[in-house]
Amino acid sequence: MWKLFLKINLVAAFCFATVAEAQLFRTKDRMDNLEGFDNQKFSYGFYLAANNFDYKLVLDPKFGMNGQKSLVQPKAFYSFGAGLIGKFRLNDNFDLRIEPGLQFVEREIYFDTQSNDLFAAGTPANLPFTPRELTEADKLRTIKSTYVDIPLLIEVHGDRWYNSRPYAAAGVNYMMNLQSNNKSEDDNEQGIFRTTASNFAWSAEVGIQFYFSRFKLTPGFRGTFMINNETVADNATTPPYWTSAISSAKSRAFMFVLKFE
Repeated sequence: MWKLFLKINLVAAFCFATVAEAQLFRTKDRMDNLEGFDNQKFSYGFYLAANNFDYKLVLDPKFGMNGQKSLVQPKAFYSFGAGLIGKFRLNDNFDLRIEPGLQFVEREIYFDTQSNDLFAAGTPANLPFTPRELTEADKLRTIKSTYVDIPLLIEVHGDRWYNSRPYAAAGVNYMMNLQSNNKSEDDNEQGIFRTTASNFAWSAEVGIQFYFSRFKLTPGFRGTFMINNETVADNATTPPYWTSAISSAKSRAFMFVLKFE
């Protein structure tokens, strides 16, 4: 199976290289594709994305750390997203882009916080509690998120080189988490990790635009970094095994995007 997969990838890479050489970079009898495309005031398209969302955690020094050991560990998984593209031409080198989409995300957080039993008598930050033996189900939280991601980006690009053009973009995102559980009265004591529904982030992206005879294909790499803390604190009566160990949790994502315009 692995050898077959390798052969398929080699054939696909060869075909793409042949097409790219013929359509994009060959100088003899070469035609410029979509010559007036970028002069349009408005243009539209769609994109597909492979994403990897992680949490950047800042841990509470009392409940989240045991000396130099971190008691809370995040784990990221690969997933996917898709969305639409709207472009407004500003001038020859700058465009304004809005790219609303959906990002489907799954992550894990592991709470190795049994040592917080030491604070059962209470502290200024938490009420007294009865220690409990944490099971693996108590320690592991699988967090599924669906973000409505609305980035507004300023794109700067260079001049066309044959049928290609490099670009870079940066801007801000509004990200609504449709699976935040922020209104749930239950919390981690009942197995529910709550996060904020409305979030703000900033993004940066680089890539190359390729012009074919009928469409523009843009592969690029994007980083998205949440600005606000997404953690919703556990209820006051919940033992400090979970969100009390986290001072802040901010999503950070790396995506490979493939745009069609």
